[in-house]
Amino acid sequence: MRDRFLAEKRLLSFDEYLSELLAHPWRHTRDAARYVRDCLDFYGTATVARPWGSARRFLLFDQQLGQMHGQGDQDFSERGSHRARLVGNEELQNAFYRALGNFVREGRANRLVLLHGPNGSAKSTFASCLMRGLEHYSSTTDGAMYRFSWVFARGAEEKSIGFSSTAKAARSPDASYAHTEAERLSAKLTSELREHPLLLLPLAERRSLLTRAYTSAGIDEPAPDWLWNGRLGRKNAAVFDALLASYSGDIRKVLTHVQVERFYVSRRYRTGAVTIGPQMSVDASERQITADRSLGDLPAALGSVALYETQGELVDGQSGVIEYSDLLKRPLDAWKYLLLAIEDGEVALNMSMLTLNAVLVASTNETHLDAFRQHHEYNSFRARLLPLRVGYLLDYHREQEIYDSQIIPHLRQHVAPHATKLAALWAVLTRLLPSAVEHYDDPTLGKIAADLTPMEKARIYADGSVPARFDTDRTKLLRAGLSEVAREFETLAVYEGRTGASPREIRTLLLDAAQHPVHRCLSPLGVLDQIKTLCEHGDYEFLQHKPDGGYHAHRDFLKQVRDAWLEELDGEVRQSTGLVEESQYRELFDKYVTHVSLWLKGERYRDPMTGEPVEPDQTLLKRVEKILDARAPEEFRRNLISMIAAYAIDHPGQQIDHGQIFGRYLERMRNAYFEEHRGQIAGMIRDMIAALQGDAETAAHAVYVASGGSDEQGESQAPTLDREARERALQGIARLKSYGYCEQCARASLGELLEERYG
Repeated sequence: MRDRFLAEKRLLSFDEYLSELLAHPWRHTRDAARYVRDCLDFYGTATVARPWGSARRFLLFDQQLGQMHGQGDQDFSERGSHRARLVGNEELQNAFYRALGNFVREGRANRLVLLHGPNGSAKSTFASCLMRGLEHYSSTTDGAMYRFSWVFARGAEEKSIGFSSTAKAARSPDASYAHTEAERLSAKLTSELREHPLLLLPLAERRSLLTRAYTSAGIDEPAPDWLWNGRLGRKNAAVFDALLASYSGDIRKVLTHVQVERFYVSRRYRTGAVTIGPQMSVDASERQITADRSLGDLPAALGSVALYETQGELVDGQSGVIEYSDLLKRPLDAWKYLLLAIEDGEVALNMSMLTLNAVLVASTNETHLDAFRQHHEYNSFRARLLPLRVGYLLDYHREQEIYDSQIIPHLRQHVAPHATKLAALWAVLTRLLPSAVEHYDDPTLGKIAADLTPMEKARIYADGSVPARFDTDRTKLLRAGLSEVAREFETLAVYEGRTGASPREIRTLLLDAAQHPVHRCLSPLGVLDQIKTLCEHGDYEFLQHKPDGGYHAHRDFLKQVRDAWLEELDGEVRQSTGLVEESQYRELFDKYVTHVSLWLKGERYRDPMTGEPVEPDQTLLKRVEKILDARAPEEFRRNLISMIAAYAIDHPGQQIDHGQIFGRYLERMRNAYFEEHRGQIAGMIRDMIAALQGDAETAAHAVYVASGGSDEQGESQAPTLDREARERALQGIARLKSYGYCEQCARASLGELLEERYG
């Protein structure tokens, strides 16, 4: 602990701090906006792939803080793994980062960042992740921050020194009291505002020092306004002036009473990270401290000086982030002071002005923001607000990540595959809106977008999957315009993700499904039951919307989600049967593409059996084109090669991936292959159910006998399988378990699939 304390440079004299500052001028002269921006940069970024392009993600919001950097508080290595991370919302992260860049260029944070969106859309999660990142960053070398205190020591006669003749004779006049032993301290005045130690220097000398330090370090940005024009707070200015007068203007002697102390951001202790709820009181105040008996040992020079100490949330949040949770739930008069505070960077108190050095972040829902926009004073605030939209997620893969990280770790029972995915998909479907042709510059693209169903749109946002029902021309146009489709509602007041099922409601739904009276696992069937219950008995606002062209049809979405689950389950079961390998139809399609290329070039290929050059296999071409329902075969072939050429141009140097280019064609091939073996698959499913049922009843019978029951009673009534059929069934069950199924959810899922798809 001692070695770590010294290594972290917790306590310094003013001279020691000045040396540290000159060695790292940027690190030690940052205001809150620069500090938060550097914190985001410290953890780095990653590129996130989207169907319509890539996006930059700041790794701080993944909350793997201690695992990413060995330095700093090691406790974050464990905590980061289970704290709520911000899933998705890369647009929000980048917009906030740009805002910080503007604050840096303008010299201070001069706008209130207003996060607005529906309830449960991760506004508070964004602020919490940011504060946790600041907590860890402040414990690293790069994130070191310092404040100062006034210290006064005792002399040999136990009297307050610093002014007495005894003290002056006992020590060097320039020796600092910063490292004086605790038992020799008579008084210590801390700076609750965490004011920067450089503010102790006169303005002209401070500016000269900053200019020289920045020039020598090659920093081309100006020093922050907080240091360039800043002044000490009322209390510290009074102490400084009293000491300066007592020492006849010798500032070096004044600075011997300065102890520079490192501090750390902490939400628990309200240091540099504060959340203010919608209370009615002002967020800062003052109290007189010179009447406090604990300060009775202050030097006589300060005895006649009235010292006031500031306190409150604005004070606690200095040098960091202050979050106003549900800002617009407060009466306007309760936070009207922010208008002037953001404008001038100061808050008027009874006896002084409080200089703000914090990034202000607020949150509100859309209902309150709409009402605020109608207020007659809204225009007065608008110039000082920076609204950032935070809607619900529209990618059900990202939505699923929320539940997998926040719900699954807390469940004791098994979680069946697709359970959280079904909930996420249904939630996203409730948030989508029908596209309008007038929103698009290209009316043809607008018509294609307006023709999309909610399920098709959800799959586009998640995977970029273009509907298989579209012809080649519409497919090309939609692929080229995916970005425009995704951003259709970006500038509109009513946008996708403004309404719909909240992650909070889905979390409750999943927890209820985990306690389903029939299903022992968290099963897709239990999730579907809970969605049905919510639609029938829920009083949520989004359930009151009238269906519009297939959108807002929340009860219909239940059937669509069920069909999507059965489709995925069917694919897993088909693979588990082992009757048809996926490579078979992939190889057939790859061979088809090769022969199409030869046909288009007018070339022959060498027959592997005879070695003779032969024409492309027309039987093969016609067979595949029949499966793919290609009504104009020659045009279809040319378009196929054109799509490959376009992919090669867009992905130079990459190997051609037929699965990525022709996913829908491969899906048709796959379905056709399995349709030929439909009867065999159905029989295999029955055998797998029989094997699972037999094992379950055999186990139950063994328990019955062990408890004293007759061995002749309770015998299994499950259908009997011959040895070979049972062996095949057990192999299929083993392959199905590799997808994450247990015996209970496998039996329930197979029964549902057999009834719905193979009945």
